[in-house]
Amino acid sequence: MVEIQDIERAARRLHGQILETPCVESRTLSEIVGAQVFLKFENLQFSASFKERGACNKLVELSEGGTRGVIAMSAGNHAQGVAYHAQRLGLRALIVMPRFTPGVKIERTRGFGAEVVLHGDTLESAPSRCSTRCPTSTRWSSRSAAAA
Repeated sequence: MVEIQDIERAARRLHGQILETPCVESRTLSEIVGAQVFLKFENLQFSASFKERGACNKLVELSEGGTRGVIAMSAGNHAQGVAYHAQRLGLRALIVMPRFTPGVKIERTRGFGAEVVLHGDTLESAPSRCSTRCPTSTRWSSRSAAAA
């Protein structure tokens, strides 16, 4: 279970690492659902995705613990967030992507300095490649990454 202390630690790790994006009320959505609805503009992050926030949080935590690199599995936005922040923090990043990943996602991930390995014909088969590359690692998510 996530505790308030976990959220506070994450906020401290993210401070100065990513953009502080606006949270704006959507009058249209608020009217539709009959309650106040706010939108967080995470598309303004460098990689244009909210996935960058979680990737950065974990990579800062791992780098503070002495981790030198990570292995992640993703078909897109998470991969780019991991690759970008790994490069920025001086960590090596190996990203496993399914073979069907769009070329633009592969190239953007490589452009952030990550080594990309294409493996598997489904999203579910790609994580097995992470395990063979780093079988004794400490995992942060069985679907997305491992510390090296």
